Parts: sequence; structure tokens; C-alpha cells
Amino acid sequence: MFVTSINIPMLQIEQFNSIYLKYYEKTFRFARIYVRNDLVAEDIATESLIKLWETMKKEPVEKPLALLLTILKHKSLDYLRKQASMQEVFEAMAEWQQRELSIRISTLEACNPNDIFSKEIQSILTKTLDDLPLQTKRVFMMSRFEQKSGKEIAEELGITVKGVDYHIAKALKALRISLKDYLPLIYFLLN
Repeated sequence: MFVTSINIPMLQIEQFNSIYLKYYEKTFRFARIYVRNDLVAEDIATESLIKLWETMKKEPVEKPLALLLTILKHKSLDYLRKQASMQEVFEAMAEWQQRELSIRISTLEACNPNDIFSKEIQSILTKTLDDLPLQTKRVFMMSRFEQKSGKEIAEELGITVKGVDYHIAKALKALRISLKDYLPLIYFLLN
């Protein structure tokens, strides 16, 4: 990366090119040892050399190699800290996904189809349906237990198909709340 811009005085260009040629290979190898990525190491090396050159333009630097190593160290540390932070996020997400998967596995393993027909569930289902407004209960019963279409229910009850959909959604919401512990089985049976 040689600087050849017209806006920069020729002396400064020569100074930067001299610094670049003298230190680039060392800076690249140093950064690559830690970041283990050639493209990132190239960026860090180049940015570090530019930072060294900008500092040398402003003030005298007695030990340019020591300053360059300090700049490299900080840029490499910034990159590695960012990588570590991203890795922590990925690990947390993977851990959460693993827990969620374990819950789904254990829930499915504990699933006993005979439970859906238990007296307890029948009781909850009956009570929930009895607590619904009469029209909502009728629409739901016709849809799920008599297997009638929305259009058939609408014609029979003298309401719109949207009204049928509203009552079914209302009934399903009430059932989801009251049967939350049995939800996977209820979805299977009611949908």
C-alpha cells in the first residue's frame, strides 16, 4: 500500500513509504499470530502503520518500533475483544437453543396421548366452553365438533363468515389460556 496521492506533499509520501516498507512485514506477522486471519491482520498492520506515521508527523518519536508495537497490540486487542464478545453472544444463543430444545424433547417425551382424554382435561374443556358467551360456544361447537365450514355456520346462524372467524378465535384464545399445560395436544386435536 504505497501512498501516491497528489494532496500529500512528496516528502511525506516518501516518509510513509519508507515506514511501510521497513515495518509492514513485521506488523503483519505480529498481528496474524494473534488474530489468525490474514485479511484482518493486513488491516491491523496497515492501520497501525498509518497511526505511527500520523504520530510521527505531529511529534518526534524516539522509538518508532516500540510505538508501532503498542499500536499493534491495542488494535489486535480491540479485535480479539470484539471477537470474544461475539463468541459469548453465540455461545449464549447456542446455550439458550440447547435448553429450549431440551424442553421440547422432554415435553414430547412426557406427552401421553391418553392424557388428552382424561377427566381433568374434559372438565377444563367443558368449564371453559360453558363460560363462553352462548353464540361463541355454538359457533365453536359447530366448527370443531360438528365439522361444519365457516360458510355453513354463518348461514345457519345468520351471521357473517368474519363473525364466525371472530367467535372461533375468541373460543380458541379462552381454551389456550385454560389448557396451557396441555397446549401441544390441544393444538393437535383442535386445529
